[in-house]
Amino acid sequence: MTSRWVFGFVFLLCAGLLAVAFYMEHVMGLEPCPLCWLQRFGFMAAGLVSLVAFLHGPTGNGNRVYGFLMALGSGAGLVVAGRQLWLQNLPADQVPACGPSVDYMLEVLPWFDVLKTAFQGSGDCAQVVWRFLGLSIPGWTAIFFTLVTLLGLVMMFRSYRPKSWLQS
Repeated sequence: MTSRWVFGFVFLLCAGLLAVAFYMEHVMGLEPCPLCWLQRFGFMAAGLVSLVAFLHGPTGNGNRVYGFLMALGSGAGLVVAGRQLWLQNLPADQVPACGPSVDYMLEVLPWFDVLKTAFQGSGDCAQVVWRFLGLSIPGWTAIFFTLVTLLGLVMMFRSYRPKSWLQS
């Protein structure tokens, strides 16, 4: 399998996961918390890098660069998912208070403060509102972020042999 198809697979995976997130928000009525928004950005970053790599069809060091960027985006999303899982597993008396909505924070706070506040999480982020096979939404995103991060690392460290002029 060529690296181009690996990047294409990752793009389709990220696009599919984002479609599920928007379905859960707009059809199921699940309101995303600040950490959920940050996880969406992680999938968007990894998906966008993968799409560009798929369209570009890189070889050699290009695969390494795209693999690094893909692993960086999905690795950041994995950290955010881990933070949310940690919040969800806190004892009830240690859960932080609920915070303002992302829309409100974007209106009144500078961008860096929005990111800082969102990453800290709130009581909204600690609520488990949906489960599938015993895992909450950040549990599932952590699994997919791990998969995409590993694929990015494989693309980074895979050995690429240049084609010889003798090969057809």
